[in-house]
Amino acid sequence: MFKLHIIAVLAAAAISPLVHAVSSQAYTWKNVKIGGGGGFVPGIVFNPKEKGLAYARTDIGGAYRLNSDNSWTPLLDFADDARWNYWGADALATDPVDPKRLYIATGMYTNSWDPNNGQILISTDYGASFTASPLPFKVGGNMPGRGMGERLAVDPHSNNILFFGARSGNGLWKSTNFGATWTKVTSFTNTGTFIPDSSDSSGYNSDKIGIAWVTFDSTTGSSGSPTPRIFVGVASKGASNVFTSTDAGATWSAVAGQDTTFLPHKGVLSPAESALYVTYSDGAGPYDGTSGAIYKYSLTSSTWTNITPVSGSDLYFGFGGLTVDPQKPGTVMVAALNSWWPEGQIFRSTNGGTTWTPLWAWANYPEMNKYYTYSDSLAPWLGPNYVDGTAGNLQVGWMMEALVIDPFDSNHWLYGTGATIYGGHDLLKWDAATGRNVSISSLADGIEETAILGLISPPSGPTLISAVGDIQGFVHNSLTAAPAHSWTNPEWSTTSDIDFAGNAPSKLVRIGTGDSSQGKQVAFSNDAGATWAQHYGAADNVNGNKVAISADGTAILWRTTSNGIQISNNQATFTQTNAVFYAANGNTFYRSSDTGATFTAQGTLGSSTSPRKIVVHPTVTGDVWVSTDKGLFHSTNNGASFSAISGVTQAWAIALGAPATSGGYPALFAAADIGGIGIFRSNDAGVNWVKINDAAHGFGSAASAIISGDPRTYGRVYIGTNGRGIFYGDVAGSQPPNTATATSTATSVSSTPSSSIPVTSTRSSTTTTAPSTPTGGTGTAPQYGQCGGNGWTGPTACPSGFTCTVGNEWYSQCIPT
Repeated sequence: MFKLHIIAVLAAAAISPLVHAVSSQAYTWKNVKIGGGGGFVPGIVFNPKEKGLAYARTDIGGAYRLNSDNSWTPLLDFADDARWNYWGADALATDPVDPKRLYIATGMYTNSWDPNNGQILISTDYGASFTASPLPFKVGGNMPGRGMGERLAVDPHSNNILFFGARSGNGLWKSTNFGATWTKVTSFTNTGTFIPDSSDSSGYNSDKIGIAWVTFDSTTGSSGSPTPRIFVGVASKGASNVFTSTDAGATWSAVAGQDTTFLPHKGVLSPAESALYVTYSDGAGPYDGTSGAIYKYSLTSSTWTNITPVSGSDLYFGFGGLTVDPQKPGTVMVAALNSWWPEGQIFRSTNGGTTWTPLWAWANYPEMNKYYTYSDSLAPWLGPNYVDGTAGNLQVGWMMEALVIDPFDSNHWLYGTGATIYGGHDLLKWDAATGRNVSISSLADGIEETAILGLISPPSGPTLISAVGDIQGFVHNSLTAAPAHSWTNPEWSTTSDIDFAGNAPSKLVRIGTGDSSQGKQVAFSNDAGATWAQHYGAADNVNGNKVAISADGTAILWRTTSNGIQISNNQATFTQTNAVFYAANGNTFYRSSDTGATFTAQGTLGSSTSPRKIVVHPTVTGDVWVSTDKGLFHSTNNGASFSAISGVTQAWAIALGAPATSGGYPALFAAADIGGIGIFRSNDAGVNWVKINDAAHGFGSAASAIISGDPRTYGRVYIGTNGRGIFYGDVAGSQPPNTATATSTATSVSSTPSSSIPVTSTRSSTTTTAPSTPTGGTGTAPQYGQCGGNGWTGPTACPSGFTCTVGNEWYSQCIPT
């Protein structure tokens, strides 16, 4: 598939730096605050020994530790291209004996999308640092059934022992040395039979869910010896799915009398009651589940009791989240896994499941009695900051697999949803005879778990604008305060791309992914995203995947998923076209100078087979950069010829930002391999580079990063990640000395244009030919500064060691001799 590359134009002489060692420059990295959440939080675990210690795991954003002020600290931001699947956290265990110890089972996919096996990450300092214990199979942190669990458990009597339940039929595994090494428990032979969709050729839904959870019975055994009784839940329907061992895992048997209709999602022990609670659903989750049950197993009488809160037509969902209150025996809470209408639901019992009270109940239909107050002040885009009595608003949440009561504070509770973490500090109000309105607040501050698909930082107006998976996107007028709302009119969950007009930055265009009930997947704004209007010229049910808007905002080029490249002028109906503004396909670069009416092949991009991104100088015509699988290429003549930047073996995202000095060349940022993979910056058009990310900030994968330079603040760059939201970095350390000088290399070639070319717009509409000599006034320009060009009245002389080199008719630059 051809990739679409949106550009933005650069200027400077065609230069290629000598190969040289890349130094590092210190940066300060922070999250752009969206307010916490934005994605699925399938697991939250409190430590039973240390007050206030809790962890949360996410499906694509790693794991977090709870702070005393209700905020969260990310633990896996060091994950980089070699460890990108660390952000898929499929299970988590906090040590009940030594609370400093933390274990996380990580791996993103079990199908071919992720070629890597999983690992158990081991920390002995509350997650401040980790060592990895590799596993001989894959782990699926973003696979179906990821809300089941926990699959990983520490023996409460002998904490050197851990058990881990694997997916894909790989069975049960055991460690006896604090997770350092693992062996398969060969006596446990039932590895689960449930497959969500065996016909799915991608492998995503056609893999076995495997083992769902492991629970030690702490009421058996004694400190210092392995716990004798262990329960394991397995994803099977129509057959036994809860198994037990009474000899510390040496032998296993199915628990007699169990339900075999549904899949066991959670198994939680209530020691004071000598009971095991189990929630069931007919789907693996997190998106399915139309029926289910809750059972209580007596450890003393070995009997099961069905304690499901609702039945008949009121039972239209499965059950996921499950928790007990250790300080109040008999108190148990369960969550509907997927109650999409009229609202999510949570039930609470104080007598071991004999009777239940819901979080809401019907009054006179369609009126509802909601027994809670609601605040989303930390993430106001979640919805109205009050209890909305409208059916279908889903303020309570959905995909509720994580539900916990603080073992040291019966008033403190948390639960995870598909969008955030909710909870509060007055849970005991639930049990009041009257006026039992508990507080529900968004409490995911610090958990930025979004997938970023596009970033733009215009030269005026909002600081940053983002296109985001699942929650549309935002105008970020502040980097430290959550946006008030996401986009509407039209509204679709995922925005796949966004662009602004270079000469009219308040004009924006965005495109969706096909999930809009309104059918059309293009929207435009004339006020920098404050308001939007649907583009009625777009065809219904045509969507994705890249878009570009012309410099004046009158023309939109859209590379669709299914209908080729289309163009619209002045909001008219889109028509199919093969034209581009600037485009790259394979190793050939293309240019259109008549708003997409025609296009011609220009220069070559070395041996590239996969161009990734095109950017252009914001004020100078003809200066173009292209990142590819074979390096980074630069043109100063509208793409007629390109220079390969030496030392850059592969480049993915690239962007331009504010120059280091007034009149200087814009800072160039690249996610690239320049003597190693990372995020780099050059102040001199690729002659010298500094690495600006560090060991603590790998951004999950530089190869999948989205980058935008800030045109107003030197050195600032925005990094969009696939799971940890948006980071912004600012210079914190001194600039290392330059080590390289430039030589000039350029090649050009013509080729027959392809009919399916990625498209992009330029920031200037003028195409010109460079003069043979620079023009301008008198004086000395700064290093890398402008020294000539049509209409230039500034200095034309360059400092010692620099030569005024023509880039094009409008721009000449002081380049090292």
